[in-house]
Amino acid sequence: MSKRIRLQNAQPIPHRRVLKLKKRQPNRSRVGDFFLYLFLLGMAALMIFPLVFAVSSALKPLDELFMFPPKIFAQNPTMDNFSDLFVTMGKSWVTFSRYIFNTAFITVVGTAGHLIIASMGAFVLAKYDFPGGRTFFNIVVVALMFNGYVTAIPNYLIINALGWVDTYWAIIIPAFAAPIGLFLMKQFMEGLPMSLVEAAKIDGANEWKIFFTIVMPNVKPAWLTMIIFSVQSLWNNKAATFIYSEEKKTLVYALQQIQSGGIARTGQAAAVTVIVMLVPILIFVLSESQILETMASSGLKD
Repeated sequence: MSKRIRLQNAQPIPHRRVLKLKKRQPNRSRVGDFFLYLFLLGMAALMIFPLVFAVSSALKPLDELFMFPPKIFAQNPTMDNFSDLFVTMGKSWVTFSRYIFNTAFITVVGTAGHLIIASMGAFVLAKYDFPGGRTFFNIVVVALMFNGYVTAIPNYLIINALGWVDTYWAIIIPAFAAPIGLFLMKQFMEGLPMSLVEAAKIDGANEWKIFFTIVMPNVKPAWLTMIIFSVQSLWNNKAATFIYSEEKKTLVYALQQIQSGGIARTGQAAAVTVIVMLVPILIFVLSESQILETMASSGLKD
């Protein structure tokens, strides 16, 4: 009864007042959107500044590189730093193309193997229950906390015992077992409904067909993101700890040797910085939408 009396005594809001309230809301949202976009614009400027400064430094002549206070943009842009870099690389007894081949081979094979092994392991852990499965995944999670410097000595002892020192496999095989790929793929595959797998089994599909034709296409954003991480890690790997022969060294190692050549090579060092970060940035830009989808979505739900 008390609720009915309150409702009967409640006075309706005048129509003009309702219109005023409706008119005020868009103004508030526009002001909020303005400050939000202003904040995002400022954050974007902070994030893109190192990239802009690196490219600008690579285009500066040598006298502008030592200017104080330093200028953000090149006053007299030139490509001399890049041309001098290629001239210096050409004087090496190992050709520039050989360094590129070494890096490309290690990156492509290591990334492909990491993708296949991590995806298969994640599929089994995400969609099948077996003894020790949860314990194994917990070990993978713990492995994510270890820095590469901590595992450097055990890795060297194992690789040396296998006879892989001074070979490409010293870098490629450990990349297959990187825990980040298995963790990422497993978390994303858990979002796929088990009904898809069961329906494919009823239709007569085996495990390989289910994996390649149903599971992998549905987790495309996840494995594209994993490719980004793997390429970035292998492309920037100097491999100096395991590879000693000059004809097997990577491009990053050769470029860093030039970068440490002293003041006269400061411009070449700036060009080296741009070349080293060019490939990971290019791959990220080409697959940006898929990476954002990985971060924002957890897959389909039953």
